[in-house]
Amino acid sequence: MIKDLPDNTVHDIAIAVALESESVESKIWYVYLINLKNEPIENVMITSKGYGEKDGEQVKTSTLRHMFPAVDGKAFKLIEPIDEQTFGLNNEYWLSYYIGTNIFDKKFIFLPESIVEMNFIKLPVLNKPGVMIS
Repeated sequence: MIKDLPDNTVHDIAIAVALESESVESKIWYVYLINLKNEPIENVMITSKGYGEKDGEQVKTSTLRHMFPAVDGKAFKLIEPIDEQTFGLNNEYWLSYYIGTNIFDKKFIFLPESIVEMNFIKLPVLNKPGVMIS
């Protein structure tokens, strides 16, 4: 029974927060979906939300939904801009997509204060500095 279910483990897919530009006054950040596979993924749906504690109070952001018909292999899609003020919260991205008739899903959570320069890498495919969860 359970052994008969397909292994729909998500591999070679990442969510990344990239530093787009920086000035004296501010930094501009975007969240991306990166498909590290050689094959496309289809019917991609991502929900995003932030939650946690700020100044001793529980805080929740709006839940946003994003849909992409397809993301090519070795490609990326811009999901949304992200405000630095939410970096102190849990930033959750729940991804689901299809490869053929198989559905895959995974929850990616950037923990509070994890989006910091100390954790930066050169993001694959994007070639920008940022933080990535795969």
